[in-house]
Amino acid sequence: MTATAHGTAVHRDRDLVRWLGAYTTSVTGDVVYFTALTWAVAEAAGPARAGLVLAAGAVPRAVLMLGGGVLADRFGPRGVLIGSDLVRCLTVLAAAALTYVRGPELVPLCVLAVCFGVADALFLPAVGALPALLAGRDRLTRVQGLRSLAVRLANTVGPLGAAAALTAGGAPGAFAAVGALFAVSLVLLAALRVRGPSRPAPERTPMRAQLADGLRYLRARPALLRLVAVIGLGEMCFSGPVGTALVLLTGERGWTPGTLSLLLGAFSAAGAAVGIALSAVRAVPAPRAALAGSLLLTAVLVSSLGLTGPAPGAAVALCAALGAAGGVPMVLGHALLQQATDSAYLGRVASVTSLCTLGLSPLLFPLAGLVAEVWGAGAFLGGCGGVCLLAAGLACVK
Repeated sequence: MTATAHGTAVHRDRDLVRWLGAYTTSVTGDVVYFTALTWAVAEAAGPARAGLVLAAGAVPRAVLMLGGGVLADRFGPRGVLIGSDLVRCLTVLAAAALTYVRGPELVPLCVLAVCFGVADALFLPAVGALPALLAGRDRLTRVQGLRSLAVRLANTVGPLGAAAALTAGGAPGAFAAVGALFAVSLVLLAALRVRGPSRPAPERTPMRAQLADGLRYLRARPALLRLVAVIGLGEMCFSGPVGTALVLLTGERGWTPGTLSLLLGAFSAAGAAVGIALSAVRAVPAPRAALAGSLLLTAVLVSSLGLTGPAPGAAVALCAALGAAGGVPMVLGHALLQQATDSAYLGRVASVTSLCTLGLSPLLFPLAGLVAEVWGAGAFLGGCGGVCLLAAGLACVK
């Protein structure tokens, strides 16, 4: 990449703006998709089957994600992104047409979940690897700040969009809306220009050998491996399970749905504010110390929320502080990871990270329910605090 490209402000770099738009619409589409799928399965076969169908999609996503990282390194993340987004778009549009004609049916919805999970296994490592090729290592903290903002925005707007689409057109309308969002993402991705070799020549090395090479690369670099573990531990609980625990906590303590919306809204808004702030700074002094400190603060806040029994107003304030504290490692961790990773291994390293943060997090949903039933939702939040404390300790190791 040229020095001029490096020096361009993030918001003035057309390719970064396109990537941010594609990422935001895609993540929003994910949120609407999972809401629509849950609704459609509940309508077709009852709420008890919804978890099984979601698990049917989560399993191939977790199993195939490391292979998705190999493909991203072999063919270039941009091409893999376009291909996987195209599959997701066509799959949900087919589901929209089928549910419109025949109504929601369990077997087609299971097929949809599996196909979407396979495409997600390719999409997630590629989308994690692409920013380093677009921005250069000197702007990765800013770009990861914008990525964090996109996630918070999607998690805020997505449920509202899903509710509006389901109200207006039922499951077919919601699936069609998801397809439209993925189509927008596709157009933006197709317009991207990746500086340097966006599509490397495919290697003749077997995929299994490339995967083993990527794992050896990580094992040979203990500091990089620890950073992957820090990111995985720091984000695993916040990729959905904490939100589930807040829903259960609200019910346990007799709070109103309005209080729940304030809890979730405060968490997302504070995280978005941190994303904006970090996207505006040139550099974060002592980023590793900031990473460890923010994880320690996150551990204290999430444990306090679950174990101290705060009043509703104090709980909202704690959620706001938690969103802000948790937003810092989400940005710094990924920026440090991409700065330390050789470009030839970006996809494979991103696949391991995505597996830890997103691929395995569905396993925590039943655990959250089990712990909440036996010891209360606050105990699960306390456990999340322990996980974050472990991440903070690992971040302190040089």
